[in-house]
Amino acid sequence: MPQRTDAPVQPKQWQPPLKSNAVQIRRVTTAFDEAKVIATQVLAFSTDPVARWLYPDPLQYLTYFPQFVRTFGNKALEHKTTYFADRYIGAAFWFPPGVEPDGDPLIDLLENSVAKPEQEDLFQVLEEMSRCHPHQAHWYLAILGVEPTQQGKGHGSALLQPILQECDRTRIPAYLESSKPDNLPFYKRYGFEQIGLIQVGSSPPIFPMLRLPR
Repeated sequence: MPQRTDAPVQPKQWQPPLKSNAVQIRRVTTAFDEAKVIATQVLAFSTDPVARWLYPDPLQYLTYFPQFVRTFGNKALEHKTTYFADRYIGAAFWFPPGVEPDGDPLIDLLENSVAKPEQEDLFQVLEEMSRCHPHQAHWYLAILGVEPTQQGKGHGSALLQPILQECDRTRIPAYLESSKPDNLPFYKRYGFEQIGLIQVGSSPPIFPMLRLPR
């Protein structure tokens, strides 16, 4: 999240294949695309432990989580490295090597939207997340979510494949933080390994995971 320390690397322009595992994958390029994939993430994360720790009240969640997705994923949107699957039912926000999140806008949003009692723990969590990020060039999967009624049908797997193939081609690691323990076996299936555990005060556990190129 904020204050990443990996050295800047100019990302190479790259186009994903049109299909991965029979699921059509497209790049987010328009404001309409952005609105659709953000709406999908709001549904996808509605039972996510960390998202609902930040925003436990339903109205609070529906008001602020779309802003969180847009702010946290902004650099992936800017660099055209956000991809969606069939009919916008799933999306992946990938940060190319050397590209960092917009830390200040994200912190401003969290300070103004998360309940005060949770903020001290939250900002310690962000510090721990920053420490866990690899220092070498890597692709960062900031957000991956599939609309709940479509989960378990291969869309998440398809959204991973294009960038993981690029990682293997260019010999660059991939990194993510899983906010849901149930998702660990899914990521391990694609070569990610847990490299730590982040949990501060009232926060749910977060699982940093790294995948070395194959």
